[in-house]
Amino acid sequence: MRDITAIILAAGLSRRMGDCNKLLLPVGGVPMIRHMVDVYSAATTRPVLVVTGHDADDVAKALTDSGARTVFNADYAQGQPTSVACGLRAVNDAGAVLIGLGDQPLLTAGDIRDLLAAHTSADPQRISIPALDQHRGNPIMVPDALRSRLLKDPRSPGCKTFTRAYPEHVQFHALSARGFYADIDTPEAYETLIAGKLEETI
Repeated sequence: MRDITAIILAAGLSRRMGDCNKLLLPVGGVPMIRHMVDVYSAATTRPVLVVTGHDADDVAKALTDSGARTVFNADYAQGQPTSVACGLRAVNDAGAVLIGLGDQPLLTAGDIRDLLAAHTSADPQRISIPALDQHRGNPIMVPDALRSRLLKDPRSPGCKTFTRAYPEHVQFHALSARGFYADIDTPEAYETLIAGKLEETI
């Protein structure tokens, strides 16, 4: 299951972070989005696909020499579902996709491998979602057979609507790693991350 395509959503307006684009803030000495690409690259074998939008040029520059490829979502201001759809359309070859967020710096390559293993050992024809105490996490695994279904409704493309409308195509995995459930949306969350205390707040 390592031979999949990882799609990282990195197009959002980052409004709650104020004047900064959270994906360009440093994590471990590199921009957050570069850190996330490195994490996904360590767990998969194909080049990571990054969906850009807001600050697209700066995000692409942060990924120089990372091995990732980018695709620009012209409709990024309309919300995350449009970025999911953009990424899915840009994956030309057959195969499963792993859809993740660009602002989950606690996520590790080991966490991703755990999700892939859980997906493989369960029903690989269903969408796999990490879950903890009824809380859904990211990334999620989408089998090839369901990719087109996520694009079927042009008014509401992507995962959120589909996974709630068709629960028979979804399976949840009890994965406790905090990286699945923690994202960085505010200056306070970033400061907590840098202080090394983010895990304590989840």
